[in-house]
Amino acid sequence: MPAVRASSPGRIAPQQRGLLTERIARELEHDIRSGKIPVGAKLPSERELAAQFGASRNVVREVLRRLEAQHLIAVAPGRGSFVSEQSSGQARSYDGLYRAGRPTVRQLIEARIPLEVEIVGLATERATEADLAAMRVANDALLNATDVIDKANADLAFHDAIAAASGNPVLRIMLSSISGMMFEMMLRSNSDPSIGEPGVPHHPEILEAVLAGDADLARRRMREHLRLGLRTYGPDLDVSVGVMAQQHIETLLRQAEDRQA
Repeated sequence: MPAVRASSPGRIAPQQRGLLTERIARELEHDIRSGKIPVGAKLPSERELAAQFGASRNVVREVLRRLEAQHLIAVAPGRGSFVSEQSSGQARSYDGLYRAGRPTVRQLIEARIPLEVEIVGLATERATEADLAAMRVANDALLNATDVIDKANADLAFHDAIAAASGNPVLRIMLSSISGMMFEMMLRSNSDPSIGEPGVPHHPEILEAVLAGDADLARRRMREHLRLGLRTYGPDLDVSVGVMAQQHIETLLRQAEDRQA
């Protein structure tokens, strides 16, 4: 896997930081889950990881916090970070099962359409004022975000807020089980101008239908929103979600470096 130029970790622009964190975390997570870095192994020090990936130590710390939150590593103060033994439940998590099948972007879209169309219909019928407020907050966050990572997080939060408003915890858990892959798609959709295809309903239009209490319109707009990817992803449609995301992260990092040059 190509590395960011290590000669200038201190000059990484703010918009690159989130992408770099995502890229390093993805690589280390893959190496841990695949066994390339075995259980019990000590990770290199923060300084060594920073040099290896051409990143600042602050970025490395954020990566380590993320891996610790996923229970992939245990941080022992004064000793370092060690790969944790994964329980059978963790090893067989839904995200891991999905990724083992190398699902494509097309397959993820095909799975999201029936799931989220039903979710938004139920949410329109059942949403409380608190649910509607959460949708508005997520929608505003996406509209105001300038960083692609922040945009993807807000995008994911919007869809989760709708799932919470459905009042069905099973449906929300089902959507949450594919949220990692959804986030990877959202990195692409929130930084690709072609995704802003005119006339296609996006979050504001979906929210408008929910606020109006029109479940049929909300379902139709969600379906059209999700089907947009089938027209705009081109050859990436039939590439695995993980590969597509990694390639897009690399592209965004190169573009950011070129703008700095």
